[in-house]
Amino acid sequence: MTDHVASGLWWPWSLSVLAHGAFVFCGLLLYILATRIGHQRRHPSAAFAWVLAIAVLPYAGVPLFLLFGTRKFTRPQHQRHVRIQASDQPGPVWASSLLAVMDVPAPTRNVSIRFHEDGLASQCALLALIDGARHHIDLCTFILGADASGNTLAAALMRRARNGVHVRVLLDAIGSLRASRSQLRALRDAGVTVRWFMPLLHNPLRGRSNLRNHRKLVVCDEEILWSGGRNFADEYFIDTDRQPAWDDLSFTVQGPLAQQAGALFARDWHSAAGRGRSASPLLIPAPGDLNGMSAQLVPSGPDHADDTVYALLLTAAYQAQKRILAVSPYFVPDDALLAAWCMAARRGVRVTLLLPARSNHRLADWARERALRELHDAGAHVYLYPGMMHAKAVIIDDTLALCGSANLDGRSFFLNFELTTAFYGAVEIGWLAAWVERKVLRSGRYVARQPAWWRDVIEGMVRALGFQL
Repeated sequence: MTDHVASGLWWPWSLSVLAHGAFVFCGLLLYILATRIGHQRRHPSAAFAWVLAIAVLPYAGVPLFLLFGTRKFTRPQHQRHVRIQASDQPGPVWASSLLAVMDVPAPTRNVSIRFHEDGLASQCALLALIDGARHHIDLCTFILGADASGNTLAAALMRRARNGVHVRVLLDAIGSLRASRSQLRALRDAGVTVRWFMPLLHNPLRGRSNLRNHRKLVVCDEEILWSGGRNFADEYFIDTDRQPAWDDLSFTVQGPLAQQAGALFARDWHSAAGRGRSASPLLIPAPGDLNGMSAQLVPSGPDHADDTVYALLLTAAYQAQKRILAVSPYFVPDDALLAAWCMAARRGVRVTLLLPARSNHRLADWARERALRELHDAGAHVYLYPGMMHAKAVIIDDTLALCGSANLDGRSFFLNFELTTAFYGAVEIGWLAAWVERKVLRSGRYVARQPAWWRDVIEGMVRALGFQL
């Protein structure tokens, strides 16, 4: 050790056993303090992974924890109890009560709700919405493609900005790495304000690089909201020479829901500028026609103390009486949600899950296999769609339907900023259920097969790491 000190160099392996042990102890103490003081509740597998990394590889594990370890930016508020009467809120009482105590925006009754199952129809609806904006356009996306669809969207935004409309674009710094720099310069030159969410190189006090903004929304004049699962790139809207457009869902809502979405965007916008994060809930009045269409924003992520979408799905699994109908591009649930869905299937609830036969993430396909075998053995119906299915929707009985950006995996449940919308109207629930059922008819039934030992080991490793990834 003397030679290293004399040469001005310091290496971890030059430490004595006592000094190394002290470093590991301090690293574990740091983990305990950071998670307990900051109320960073974690899944057991995630907690075990961090402790193991700090204990076995402390000189890499401790810096990685400091960079990526924070999962929540807000602390749980004082517990409060809400008693909901069936006549007070739309939808099932259990869902209304749960969402009320998690401080999500109140349900609203809106003028119109329209779903887009076709990519081209969705793009046309989006462009019409932008062209009709008079004062403000706020856009948030994970991906802005440097392709025909991305350029078409950018051109529409530039036209409105040149006509005096205030246009703001919030891009996730990781998801939009493929965005064209010339495209972004043109947007800024036209008067569009562009802001990056969580760049890789940023002040670590302002956030963690593994916490990505996966929300997709466009709000015009706080009157109309466009949202769903689609990013702004060719694969989500149009067929190309390389591949057909992915199957996906989006929707437009005209009414008070757009005002709440605008407030959510404003909070993300200020956070991306490093101005701090508001821990206050989106308590916006929910006016509207009492005979209108009922919907409710369910945002989730590090800016919420609770894992809202995950808690809603977990509760729904035990409340469901007839069916759970779900579609997602990826399926890597944690043990608690998987057990709840298996138990629902075993007690007679018809659990139907639709996934792509092969998604655009091969690791996710490997990670899902154990969960699919357990669901299959419990009596659930699993179907594999022949194309790339990117839609995210869950229908519970005939009383609740969810649609938005959140996948059925740990990253969406516990790490990403996500936006899901709950629909309570019979028309909207029926439309989503019928769409999924039509896709099921085009799909093949999943057949569970016992894997070889080497594949079983790889599946377990991918699933264990997938929670952190």
